Amino acid sequence: MPSTLDLSSLRLIRAIADAGTITGAATTLGFTQPAVSQHVRRLESRLGTALLERHARGVRLTEAGHVLARYGAAVAATVDAAEREVSALTGLHAGRVRVIAIASASATLVPAALTLLRRNAPAVEVDFSEAEPAQAVAAVREGHCDIAITVDDDGVAGRQGPAVERVETGLHRRELMSDASVLALSTQDPLADEPRLHLRDLADARWIAAGAACREHLVRAADTAGFVPRIAYATEDHMAVLAFVAAGLGVALLPGLVAPVAASRPGVTLRSIAGVSRRGVHALTTPDLLRVPAVAATLDALEEAAAVQ
Repeated sequence: MPSTLDLSSLRLIRAIADAGTITGAATTLGFTQPAVSQHVRRLESRLGTALLERHARGVRLTEAGHVLARYGAAVAATVDAAEREVSALTGLHAGRVRVIAIASASATLVPAALTLLRRNAPAVEVDFSEAEPAQAVAAVREGHCDIAITVDDDGVAGRQGPAVERVETGLHRRELMSDASVLALSTQDPLADEPRLHLRDLADARWIAAGAACREHLVRAADTAGFVPRIAYATEDHMAVLAFVAAGLGVALLPGLVAPVAASRPGVTLRSIAGVSRRGVHALTTPDLLRVPAVAATLDALEEAAAVQ
């Protein structure tokens, strides 16, 4: 008995979910709007249930539509991986790799890796963007990117808590490096000349948070040290964090990955600090994508770059 579903139908529903309108999905897929509407009606007829709810600003997926969109992302990612792997069998070490990384990795690790990749596999093109760890992992799982560079949620390299195990189940994990956080202080801060610093010495300090992942890392470390950090300012931009620190508005706990950039900022002193665990930086991809030479070459470049950070 033939299936009521096919790849084109799954891709169509996924496109509608992403675009929010039938017209937008038609543009993405290169179809006309009437053709997409007719396809949806035929699919709803075959399945015996509504997939879309129309409203003034577009369409919403029904519960059944959401199910198809979810499977459509997974199936499309697998098919895309298969097509790229077959293409690679021609012997061309080429392709386009989509990479999403935490912001701190884009300061040093990613540029170094892309430089190596350009030397070792010049035909490989990379699309790059930034995201917090949870969003980066979801992007790999949903087929929106090929490689995610992220960090351990519990702040300890090589160890995963239950939440991390759930989101990473079924993905390939490549350990890259262990990253030691650094403390950024104004050069005028009295603590800048202290020979040794422990996180509990900063219990009364005003903190500047550098992104959600760094903020969570600070809060967990402070909890272990016996205090709740007073976060006075928060920004996603590490350069903005350094400007706040230089102005004497507070101190910040920064990933070691950004230390080479932060060290050149006038008015800022970087110090090592006890009482803060290292974070494990790693790359995630799917087992299918791991067999694509362009993806494998990118992972190798990331690993090589991490070894000298």
